[in-house]
Amino acid sequence: MIAPAEAPRIQSVSWRALGTGVRVVVHDGELGTARAAVDALLDRVDRTYSRFRPDSELVALHARRAGFVPISPLLADAIEIALRAAEQTEGAVDPTVGRAMRAIGYDADFATLGARSGPIQLHLEPIPGWQAVELSRVLGAVRLRPGVELDLGSTGKAYAADLAAAAALAAIDRPGAGILVSLGGDIATAGNAPDGGWRILVAEDSEVPVDADGETIAIPGGAIATSSTTVRRWRRADRELHHLVDPRTGMPAISPWRTVTVVAETCVRANTEATAAIVRGGSGLERLAATGLPARLVATDGRVVRLNGWPDPELVP
Repeated sequence: MIAPAEAPRIQSVSWRALGTGVRVVVHDGELGTARAAVDALLDRVDRTYSRFRPDSELVALHARRAGFVPISPLLADAIEIALRAAEQTEGAVDPTVGRAMRAIGYDADFATLGARSGPIQLHLEPIPGWQAVELSRVLGAVRLRPGVELDLGSTGKAYAADLAAAAALAAIDRPGAGILVSLGGDIATAGNAPDGGWRILVAEDSEVPVDADGETIAIPGGAIATSSTTVRRWRRADRELHHLVDPRTGMPAISPWRTVTVVAETCVRANTEATAAIVRGGSGLERLAATGLPARLVATDGRVVRLNGWPDPELVP
């Protein structure tokens, strides 16, 4: 009698959700169970704080302007995280850039932007600032000043990665199991890593195949996030735009850094610091170095700077 073959210790699956590529890697666990848990979590996130779904809770919030508006625990968590990121970065990462995002044309899922070709009128307008949002956890409600529109895309996607990794690990419920979840450039892990750690290709475009040429590092756990101005770009008439808005101007950030990748304990922290480094421009390198987090910055001329013990790719087996 032939014994049944053991399932591979490391399995993965990829699909698309939230307008980006999703990849789930399972170490010593059931892949189908993990995918189902991640699928369910991402569907909740999409219905809760997508800017592009007319039936999302966030869109409904923007339509109600007077006083405190009751919100779900998930939306309250996402807003609280965004406000904390804004405070910690002194406004470099600010969730009140929603109107500015619409003004530069990012008012629909990114996959549809490339089909637009007409001219766009750009104008500077002040960003309300994160202080224009009043969140009450006691009331389970939030109040927005008139004219404020939230965009939770940055910290929100990273938070979704953190939640998805935790949800998948809980669903597998197996000692020794480990999970890696990638949402575009946001990667979170939970549980036990494979021998040698989670091997991750560091690329400016998160859509490249995992076996493509590039710099590979290994992390034992935690999270890694990449922010970049080289992807999520679109052209309207003679203008080329990208999605990282500088809250000081309401326009796409002008920075000496085109891509920043950060390793941290959570994907939210990694994404926050990576995005802030690009938006801060000239002071981004110094401020990121002061965090002590391993980081890799790519300048607009292609020069690479590694900080705080970022692994040398030549030393990774």
